Amino acid sequence: MSVKKPSPQWKKFQPSVQDPAILSMHSNTGVVNMNVNAEIQSSVPGGVPRVRETGLIDKKQHSYGFIQCCDRDARLFFHFSEYSGNIETLKVGEAVEFQMSFDRRTGKPVAIGVIKVDPALVSPEILNEEKVQGTIVQEAKVVKQKNGTLPGVQDGLGRVTYVHNGECFFLPYGLEDVVHSSTTPPKTGEDVLFQIATDKRDGKIRARNVESLDSPSQRFAGVVCSMKDTFGFIERADIVKEIFFHYSEFKGDISELILGDDVAFGVQIRNNKEVAVEIERLPEGTVIFEDIAVEMVKGKILKMLKSSNRRPSEALAGRIMYETPKGLIEIPFGEKDQRGECTLLQGDTVEFQIATDRRDKLQRATNIALLEETFDYSGDIRETGIIAALKDGYGFIYCAERDLRPFFHFSEFMDLTYSPRLQDELQFTVDQDPSQPTRQVATRIKHLAKGSVSFIKVLPAVYIGTVDKEPSTHKNQGKNKEGEPGNIIYDYEGAIQQIPYYLKDVTDQNNLPHFGDKIDFQIGELKSTGKKQAVKVRVVLRNIAGRCHGFVATLKENYGFIETADHEKEVFFHFSSFIGDTNDLELGDEVEYTLARKSSKVSAENIRKLARGTIPADEIVRDKGILQGCILRPMRIVNTDQEEYCGLVQATDEEGNETGEPLPYGITSLADKRDFLQKDDVVKFQVARSKKDDQLRAVNIGALRKFIRAKVDSVKGQYGFINYEAEEGKKLFFHMTEVHDGAVIQAGDEVEFVLVQNQRNGKFSACSLRKLTDRRRPERLLSRLKSFSEDKSSWKVVVIRNPKGPDNGKGFQPRMPLSPPVS
Repeated sequence: MSVKKPSPQWKKFQPSVQDPAILSMHSNTGVVNMNVNAEIQSSVPGGVPRVRETGLIDKKQHSYGFIQCCDRDARLFFHFSEYSGNIETLKVGEAVEFQMSFDRRTGKPVAIGVIKVDPALVSPEILNEEKVQGTIVQEAKVVKQKNGTLPGVQDGLGRVTYVHNGECFFLPYGLEDVVHSSTTPPKTGEDVLFQIATDKRDGKIRARNVESLDSPSQRFAGVVCSMKDTFGFIERADIVKEIFFHYSEFKGDISELILGDDVAFGVQIRNNKEVAVEIERLPEGTVIFEDIAVEMVKGKILKMLKSSNRRPSEALAGRIMYETPKGLIEIPFGEKDQRGECTLLQGDTVEFQIATDRRDKLQRATNIALLEETFDYSGDIRETGIIAALKDGYGFIYCAERDLRPFFHFSEFMDLTYSPRLQDELQFTVDQDPSQPTRQVATRIKHLAKGSVSFIKVLPAVYIGTVDKEPSTHKNQGKNKEGEPGNIIYDYEGAIQQIPYYLKDVTDQNNLPHFGDKIDFQIGELKSTGKKQAVKVRVVLRNIAGRCHGFVATLKENYGFIETADHEKEVFFHFSSFIGDTNDLELGDEVEYTLARKSSKVSAENIRKLARGTIPADEIVRDKGILQGCILRPMRIVNTDQEEYCGLVQATDEEGNETGEPLPYGITSLADKRDFLQKDDVVKFQVARSKKDDQLRAVNIGALRKFIRAKVDSVKGQYGFINYEAEEGKKLFFHMTEVHDGAVIQAGDEVEFVLVQNQRNGKFSACSLRKLTDRRRPERLLSRLKSFSEDKSSWKVVVIRNPKGPDNGKGFQPRMPLSPPVS
């Protein structure tokens, strides 16, 4: 069986309901008449509104007439001066609306404020929608006027009989009650269908809409509104009523019939109930229940729909008051009549269209939309913010005015065409979530233009200060996504003050301030918390004296250390602070940098590589010659537990006795920058004199170590293991950075190395590895082989951008150059 989706018409279809509350508004004291053409009731002294009634013109004389009330058994006098219109056009039998008052002289009731209304809205009878089957026992006849007098009420009436609950009843009917579709009036003894009408004035009943069962079957139209296992119901388009049907009555494949389909059908009486027969599907849009006015009307909500379960009689429980030329009018609305699902409240100003049901002429408001002018007087506290997070159909907002992150649903946007995006600026009202008392929600949301929302109130005064700490250039993944702030020191009325700032608050992002730079700024105050920070930060004077020189002492995965030019200490730096390609950095390279305070530590920023020889080298003391000695204290990069950065070497004579004072050394003192000397290592070195402070230090230090030979057991990426047991049962570890000349090491290769022990954990490892199976190539050849190509016309691989990790680091990077192709 094929499955079809519900018709689009069904999504918007809302059958009108004979709401007793609506019907009673025509006669209920104090309620405005629902007729759009009716006037608002006038008020008697004391402010109590009078009742507006309906009736029919019963008689007209020279200057007065009489009205027969439709809702009660009364006949009221009225003077022509009380009619608001041309009295000549007012005919006997026409429907009017009026207000009852009392004659000042006689005290008798009279009708005042008489106006003509739509006859369809005025009826002295209540018509039962159920059709009854009966039999004609007396035919209705045509009665002519005699001597210019009208026939009596009972003249010419016929009689129809029917059985109800075992009792037989007789009802009168006239020729005007016979359905026009019948070719001839029903005859005596003929079976008929009819409806029972009750006179609201005296309670008398009679037959209406009498139709012969033998007359051609009338076709009706409607919309399928309910479907069960073998039956369903159709909402009729001619009267406000649902009619039963069985699937066997559908002419076609029942699997193709779905909710909302337009259908045509006939009506039969079965078991004294109407059922739909001979059902045929009609083209979509054929059946129309109501007419919707084109013009938009403005009004105020008097009564909102309740969120609790509503009974069917309360389908149009909402009320809107709007103004017409004849006064104020109340009109109902239901839960499907709002355009969107934005929260509406009593007293809101809205715009809507008026829908008139073709069947009973009742009107309702539809396509209701909230107007922005509501907030001018509603008392709503409107707040602003930006969208912080978006999920499937909902999200969260950062409030600008207070420290709050309310939940919101997409249905609360006033503009139905708007699609929310992160960082979009909004205006909204914050309410308590009725389902979760601890949660606050944003409602009645309006999208604002970019730049409308400001989280900071900027003070007008401009201050001069100095950067004491630079902000972090890396955004955090946690709550503070702006990263660590920088710090500015400034003088305020003779007192030194500090204030934080962020990178986003710098005016020129291409000219960021650095440690020691003079800047001007303004103070911004966060509306949500009252905290202050520097904004509109601008560099006034660079700290030229703050440029430092040094040497690259250590290189790790994405950071390293720089040895200062005086060789006294080391400074941390991150690869992101290097201007250039960090793959070009080598141990001992000369660099220029600035110092910046981040967090609680000082680090190097704006690092540039210098040409070799830019920093003056220490002068070698030639008369000292080449000395031999041993390491008394390694550098801190070997033993990170020690406080001193520099290492110490002690000169010894041929017999091993100490001679002279121990001499300091740093990374530039090593002949092999990758050879990290350890305590008690035997070395040879020279002595140099510093040009700056005339102090002596050891230079050109080389280890006099015994090289060990063994074979490589395994290689795993950037490290491997050698078949040599420095510790019992363990193979010797080595890192690829310790391999000399960029040789490619594989399992089974024979290498020579130096055995070293880590000063912190006591573990052994191999350093200064040299591959014995390959002839060592000169450095000038290795540099050429890096860009080697056999054929100039062949493809070349050129690195145009190195990969970066999630922290803006270098991510993965080769630690050794690729070996040249073997010819």
